[in-house]
This record gives sequence, structure tokens and C-alpha cells, in this order.
Amino acid sequence: MPRVPVPPQVDAFLAAANPAVVGTVSPNGTPHTAATWYDWEDGRILLNMDESRLRLRYLRANPSVALTVLGTNDWYAQVTLLGRVVEIEDDPDLAGIDRLSIRYTGRPFANREAKRVSAWMEPERWSAWPLPE
Repeated sequence: MPRVPVPPQVDAFLAAANPAVVGTVSPNGTPHTAATWYDWEDGRILLNMDESRLRLRYLRANPSVALTVLGTNDWYAQVTLLGRVVEIEDDPDLAGIDRLSIRYTGRPFANREAKRVSAWMEPERWSAWPLPE
């Protein structure tokens, strides 16, 4: 797997609001995956989750993370990023989840009572199949 930075065509692929799956590691070492929204900014990934999610607990214990981004119209087109979560912060004003919700749905996150947490992933390696054009 090549190291970051990613080439321009991968950068463009990640900049689109594609579906994604995040993978974390449970305390006993088993993988845990979940569908997720993400955003790509300056070579980092923004994730956001409800404070009750298992993936958040797992990330707090082990910051190793994988994100596989699938092509919206072709799920066989994919980019996988491997790295670490370097920052976890509460999202009390819902700015992080609103950013993702607007990216994916065009409007702010509906549940204004939600307790959310943002996490920033710094990728270290990447792979793509096939390499986006």
C-alpha cells in the first residue's frame, strides 16, 4: 500500500460524498465495521458519531482505523485509507454532524438533541481498485 499523500485522482474521489465503511478494532482484537458519512479535508478524514456508538469506545481505546470509500454508482470502485484517529472532540453545537449531513443530504442534521462526537483520522497508507480516473 502506498503512503500518503494520495494522487490527484484519489483526492478527487475522496472529495465526493461517497458511501463509506469505517473499521475499528475492539478490545479483544476483532474488527468492527459500520457504514458512515465522512468528509475529506487537507488529507484528513472527519468522522462523526453518536456518543453511544461502539466504534467511539473502540477508537478511544485503540486509534487504529480503516475507511473504505465506495463509488456512489459503482461499489467496485473503492479507495481504502489506513491510519489513526488523532483527535476526538465533543460536538456540542453539532457543527461536525451538520457539516456531514449537509454534504450528504443538503440539510442540517435533524436530531438537534443528539450528543455527537467528531473524530479526525490521519491516513498513513491507501489503496484503490481500480485507480479512479
